[in-house]
Amino acid sequence: MDKILPVILYLFILGFHKRVYGNAEVDALNSLKSKLNDPKNVLQSWDSALPTPCTWFHVTCDPRNKVTRVDLGNADLSGELVSELGQLTNLQYLELYSNNITGKIPDELGKLRQLVSLDLYLNQLEGGIPNTLGNLQKLRYLRLNNNSLMGTIPNSLTTIDKLEILDLSNNFLNGSVPYNGSFSRFTNISFFNNPNLTFANDTTPNVTLTPPSVRKDNTFAIAGGVAVGAAIFIAVPLIALAWWRRRHPQDHFSDVAAGEDPEVHQLGQLKRFSLRELQVATDGFSDKNILGRGAFGKVYKGRLVDGSLVAVKRLLDRVQVQGGELQFQTEVELISMAVHRNLLRLQGFCMTPTERLLVYPFMVNGSVASCLKDRPDTKPALDWPTRKRIALGSARGLAYLHDHCDPKIIHRDVKAANILLDEEFEAIVGDFGLAKLMDYKDTHVTTGVRGTIGHIAPEYISTGRSSEKTDVFGYGVMLLELITGQRAYDLARLANDDEVMLLDWVKGLLEDRKLEVLVDPDLGGNLLNGVEEVIRVALLCTRATPWERPKMFEVVKMLEGDGLAERWEEWKKEAIPKKEDSQIQQIRVEFNSGFNPSNDHLSGPR
Repeated sequence: MDKILPVILYLFILGFHKRVYGNAEVDALNSLKSKLNDPKNVLQSWDSALPTPCTWFHVTCDPRNKVTRVDLGNADLSGELVSELGQLTNLQYLELYSNNITGKIPDELGKLRQLVSLDLYLNQLEGGIPNTLGNLQKLRYLRLNNNSLMGTIPNSLTTIDKLEILDLSNNFLNGSVPYNGSFSRFTNISFFNNPNLTFANDTTPNVTLTPPSVRKDNTFAIAGGVAVGAAIFIAVPLIALAWWRRRHPQDHFSDVAAGEDPEVHQLGQLKRFSLRELQVATDGFSDKNILGRGAFGKVYKGRLVDGSLVAVKRLLDRVQVQGGELQFQTEVELISMAVHRNLLRLQGFCMTPTERLLVYPFMVNGSVASCLKDRPDTKPALDWPTRKRIALGSARGLAYLHDHCDPKIIHRDVKAANILLDEEFEAIVGDFGLAKLMDYKDTHVTTGVRGTIGHIAPEYISTGRSSEKTDVFGYGVMLLELITGQRAYDLARLANDDEVMLLDWVKGLLEDRKLEVLVDPDLGGNLLNGVEEVIRVALLCTRATPWERPKMFEVVKMLEGDGLAERWEEWKKEAIPKKEDSQIQQIRVEFNSGFNPSNDHLSGPR
């Protein structure tokens, strides 16, 4: 009897957990796992014996222990989706992009009434687009591009009024685009490369480009593919914008006249503001409304006529003489298509013969930089859980720019001042794409060095060549700013020794278990949960040679607890080449270069 009672008690507790949490979500995700091939073991933590999936990797829950996000993008998964996904009734983000998933999109996804983002692009899905997706009235981002979907576009999708981003390109859809409802603001770029698809009132078939069967797994096998791909990418938006301009003719660099129907001046999913609107919103670009200033221009706080707050970036004069209106519009629309929870969404633009302005949502909590060293006494310090969430969120945003934009977007100025914070202190990466916008006359990545002293990777300084690994370096420095509360150009002063190489000094403190020297005093000087792991990630990201740094998607995994220990042990076992010494020294020099902080103005709320 004594042996039976513990068993009965265990079964009772297990039953209680299942009644409290419910097992529908566990069953749904376990069913998905059973139908997927997982060569990288990304689903290894998905243990169906647990009463809740909230401790599983790549699963996010709300305070009620309800699943709100499943993030399995770029995980090399194959297999099929399952109808049981419809049981995740609190799900807001379903991200299964860039895998090798086959089969059909389940009709049951239409039961996910809380869904905000559905990302199934870059797979091998077949069949039609379910009519039930029209039930997802909270949906803002629907990306099904680069699959093998067939059939017509369901009219039910046009009833989703909140839809901001739609991408059905590179499929085999047919029939006519239902050019009504929420679809009226989408241009041909949302539908291109569906050879049998036509627009309402337009009998001309859609432009046929690279067929969907040419995917990421065989593109590089095609001789000359890079050059052809570049030409196609340039041609696609130009064709799309030419189509738009044919329906909305206007003068070269003409401003929007006051009182005109705003829908006439939509550029795809962007609003084209009049200069007068933005002048009124910012009190004539008054200095009192300046939120920040940087390499690309000044940012002003503005209030539109509907009462909404915006941040208006007034680009520097030199952008105005580079190329023409069509090129500028093309770059702006391409920037607007980079949409992710952790990226600053471009809301609109203004273009006149003398002005270029970009309009973004206002971020009430400003930037990470404004919340660290230079925060006012009335503003509380960021606590450690918030800083860890900022680290992960900004890594996710940068990983999206590098791996899921075509072509990839290199930020070139990753720093705390460009990581903004929304009302929930979620990290929002800003200023991406602007380096390319300012240089859009150039077709090669090698341009004048842009960035902020202390964040610039050594190879970028010496060659002027940027890559995703230059962003990784800047991100690593930003992590050190989060931990220490110091600006990048002040970090070396913490060492109190000009002869000490900064990153070697940080690594030495880590090895000697003297982390209290690094931790921001505003955090109370306590050794914090997970700080050692974040420091390790920062050091891996700031390795002197770019090929030794991780990719941003690997950084995301390490911050989520997957693979950091192995990577760190590999580094410890490696003998650091002597040639790194001079490069690390160069990093130290950049941190101690006499850079004038007054030239790097921090942003307040924006």
